[in-house]
Amino acid sequence: MLENHEGQQVPQVVFHTRADHQWKDLSSDDLFAGKTVVVFALPGAFTPTCSSSHLPRYEALYSCFQDSGVDDVYCMSVNDAFVMDEWGRSQQAQRVKLIPDGSGAFARGMGLLVNKDDLGFGDRSWRYSMLVRDGVIEKMFIEPDVPGDPFEVSDADTMLAYLNPAIAKPRAVTVFSKPGCPHCDRARAYLRDAGMEFEEIELGHGLSASTLAAVAGATSTPQVFIDGDHIGGADELAEFFSDRAA
Repeated sequence: MLENHEGQQVPQVVFHTRADHQWKDLSSDDLFAGKTVVVFALPGAFTPTCSSSHLPRYEALYSCFQDSGVDDVYCMSVNDAFVMDEWGRSQQAQRVKLIPDGSGAFARGMGLLVNKDDLGFGDRSWRYSMLVRDGVIEKMFIEPDVPGDPFEVSDADTMLAYLNPAIAKPRAVTVFSKPGCPHCDRARAYLRDAGMEFEEIELGHGLSASTLAAVAGATSTPQVFIDGDHIGGADELAEFFSDRAA
């Protein structure tokens, strides 16, 4: 039975983290005392759902959580500090703080340490999210106890809907670019002037020209998508903003 700890204190453990190439131990009080914190826990760094959906969406909505009174957003996984730091760099996670629960002490204290020997993982955290105020768990969203790796309720949008259902979410913007592209610089400037955050994917970093053609119907850069709609290049983006201002 997966345990819900609403109304209880978070487990008191020590997290072995890395800062400036040195070990830095952080206690539960260091992370939670006197703060309002959102935590989401997941089975493992670099795993598909965690990398494609769970962490990126919390990163994308970070400013919304801040505007809703949250001081920090933590991502926890039963991985060591080196793995979590490398995953954070690969994900370009600049605002969500990745917390290594290397021995699973926190997950065990939450009653949410589960065995994943069938996948060769050993003991890992079940997927969940929670809102913690001054060390006390106010709300938990625990994925259903079914086989596999369900991802239904611990997502960023569900947590934000609990915290602040009326908040306006930022638009989802993706820019496909390549190094040294002046039109890409123009597109970035247009988006920044409009106050729009964006995900950027460069050709050569897991993206080929043929893949870009399949996605956008073009190989030139930039190619800009807003809320899933293909806007086009820098000229089309300028026209998009001009039409909105009219």
